[in-house]
Parts: sequence; structure tokens; C-alpha cells
Amino acid sequence: MKRVSKEVTVNIREEQTITELSAGLQPYQADVYIEKMSRGSHMKVNVKSFLGLVTIHLENGDSITISAEGEDAEEALEMTARFFEV
Repeated sequence: MKRVSKEVTVNIREEQTITELSAGLQPYQADVYIEKMSRGSHMKVNVKSFLGLVTIHLENGDSITISAEGEDAEEALEMTARFFEV
């Protein structure tokens, strides 16, 4: 199974929503995750999960690692990275 990852710094516009990100990933078969350190704790959530995205509480300037696993992992990873690096 193909696995790829990329570190990015969150830089999103105020009008962007996590719902857009989650919906945009639905056509992809790959599992996509975001990881970040928050107050000394390591958090990892599934990007296709609305609840997961709410709990990770991302802010501009946060350093995150995006990882994807599956047949179309590279495409899903790049779509996710583009969302955060606007």
C-alpha cells in the first residue's frame, strides 16, 4: 500500500471551512490524516472525519504533517496540502 506524507504550515483564509476539505476528499479512496503537537500531546485525526477536524483545532501558523495511505494517496495528499497552503 502506498504511503506518503508532507509537512505544511497552516495558512487558510477565514472563509475556508473544514466541511469543504472533508467533502473534497470524499472521492479519494486513500485514508488521509493530519498530525500535530498540541500542548505537549500528539494528535492524529482522519481528515475525512468532520469530528476529527473539529477536535484538532487548527490555526494559521500551526505546523502539521499530512499523511495519506492508499492507491490515490499522492493525489489526496496534494489536494489536502493545497487546502492548507492557500
